[in-house]
Amino acid sequence: MPGGKVTVDGHVVEINDARNILEVVRRAGVKLPTFCYHSELSVYGACRMCMVEVEGRGLVASCSTPPEDGMVIHTNTSRTRRLRRMIIELLLANHERECTSCERSGSCKLQQLARQMGVTKVRFGQRDKKLPVDDSSPAIVKNPNKCILCGDCVRMCKEIQGLGVWDFAFRGSKTQVTTAFNKPLAEVACVNCGQCVAVCPTGALTVKSEVDRVWEAIQDPHKVVVVQVAPAVRVAIGEEFGLLPGEKATGQLVAALKKLGFDRVFDTLFAADMTTTEEALELLDRLAKGGRLPLFTSCCPAWVKYAEQFHADLLGNLSTCRSPQQMFGSLVKKFYAREIGKSPRDVVCVSVMPCTAKKFEARRPEFTTDGVPDVDFVLTTVELAQMIKEAGIVFNELEPEVFDSPLGMGSGAAVIYGASGGVMESVVRFVSAHLTGSDVGRVDFCPVRGMQGIKEAELEIGGQTLKMAVVHGLANAEKLIGRIKSGDAFYHAVEVMACPGGCLGGGGQPYPNSTAARLGRMKGLYALDRAEQLHRPQDNIFVSRAYEKWFGGPANANTHHSLHTHYYPRRRISGKPVEVTEHREGRPVEVSVCVGTNCYLKGSYDILNRFIELARQMGLTDYVQLRGTFCLECCDRGVSIKVNDEIITGVTLDNAEEVFKNQISAKVRPHLLV
Repeated sequence: MPGGKVTVDGHVVEINDARNILEVVRRAGVKLPTFCYHSELSVYGACRMCMVEVEGRGLVASCSTPPEDGMVIHTNTSRTRRLRRMIIELLLANHERECTSCERSGSCKLQQLARQMGVTKVRFGQRDKKLPVDDSSPAIVKNPNKCILCGDCVRMCKEIQGLGVWDFAFRGSKTQVTTAFNKPLAEVACVNCGQCVAVCPTGALTVKSEVDRVWEAIQDPHKVVVVQVAPAVRVAIGEEFGLLPGEKATGQLVAALKKLGFDRVFDTLFAADMTTTEEALELLDRLAKGGRLPLFTSCCPAWVKYAEQFHADLLGNLSTCRSPQQMFGSLVKKFYAREIGKSPRDVVCVSVMPCTAKKFEARRPEFTTDGVPDVDFVLTTVELAQMIKEAGIVFNELEPEVFDSPLGMGSGAAVIYGASGGVMESVVRFVSAHLTGSDVGRVDFCPVRGMQGIKEAELEIGGQTLKMAVVHGLANAEKLIGRIKSGDAFYHAVEVMACPGGCLGGGGQPYPNSTAARLGRMKGLYALDRAEQLHRPQDNIFVSRAYEKWFGGPANANTHHSLHTHYYPRRRISGKPVEVTEHREGRPVEVSVCVGTNCYLKGSYDILNRFIELARQMGLTDYVQLRGTFCLECCDRGVSIKVNDEIITGVTLDNAEEVFKNQISAKVRPHLLV
């Protein structure tokens, strides 16, 4: 990077390793306004809010202009101020200005900059047409009328998550940020991670709120409402009340939940200790019996959905363990409800999570007891803060309280679940003691800690070397999976978290959800871990008692029914079948070839063309109706076809002719004899 010095508003500043003028200006103590600039994403340079005047060059965008030795930069001229105000006015003219009722009121960047720039009047009219709001997703609401086209969500989804759910469409004044073919968010490949929400500067993308439904449950005298709190929440909730990221607020958080009216306040750490136990024993079982490796963690619902959509062939590698949220919900509905003399329907389980994808996970049909969801509602950290403020509770003045028993105790191994590498370190702590059979003391497995996107580590335990990897961000996960599938890398265990930094960077955390904030929260979690008296899951006597009382011990048939699950290939595209041959009534054999993403990549389009050719060669075009369909839900078993009502998997171009003769032509022959 260039060296040298520049002059910013009369002050000389070293360039050092600054990538652009914006970074140099901020080092000089000037906070230039930006919308489209995000330090973790590529430079876009569209909003022009960061324009500065450079002597000899005139106006330039500071975010996309590299600094050069000797530059003289002016950030606060009449020209730049006039330009910034004009940009704010133009954005407001195209922006739905119902600010008082907006979910982001008070934390909206457009609102803040309008105040900062002194914009009190808008000289232009309002937008003449309102676009429909998309609330089809269980986790995210899109209001295109509040979008300022900054592109942060587009770049976040494409560059950090590798999905590309969002992109720009149309031109000129009709430009929108939308999904492919403008489909509802629930019908595209979104994994509900909420990272687009985390970077959206306005209310265009927000978390789908369940606050009102939780209030309704609390105020229902016939319901027992229990709440569980995830580890990453306790180091972030304080940010909504003026505390620094990572500052401990667990006691005040518990006190606030009790004042809100929850009947029992429990800790997700309890279930996290169970998750560690079950997952560690599952890994050891696979190692002993030659099971499928690597074992991928399954705590992150966004990662699980990603695997279901894009890597169905790896679903057998995912741990069958439910996430701590869903283990806790199962314990509450199947066992705790019975102990307090209630049916699952009369006990409402609420989760407070840093994650928007947990809202989707709670709705999965496999996570129910007697037809009732194990977790009824999921609140994000920000939603809980909203409830506390709505109730008029002065958070910072609350006297700390403790979680309720018996589901309120957790170890330090469970606390660090909220940070990238935490699940892997927890498993290491369990396994190191389990294999040696002795008290090995405190184990801190530092190689898996930190904000690096992909981390690798090896560990000698019980005479064998375990190779492990930890990854956060789905684009990084895709890179790692590519290396595993190509044979360039091998691991026994892999931890995947969708959000940068792990759960502490979840889409439901306070704004701004920046690198600095995530580092503060991570530091806070490890500080809590150091302060815990219990270090490993085995040390948690309440978990040990629950295992013996409810399951007869860990990792058996009883725990598998209540604490484990299975995952399934998930369609990426929905829609009507595409007729390939001319539609005619009375054709006795209907053949549908899956052309969804997984099958298409395995050659289904060529197979479909081969079937058309074979039907023509064998004179069967009047008897076979060929079509392409978007998913037959067998993505992990090769290319799938459906012949009348029978699904056939594992079709390849090499065996296509044999399949056609034995499975399709054979069904036509009886009709030829008539």
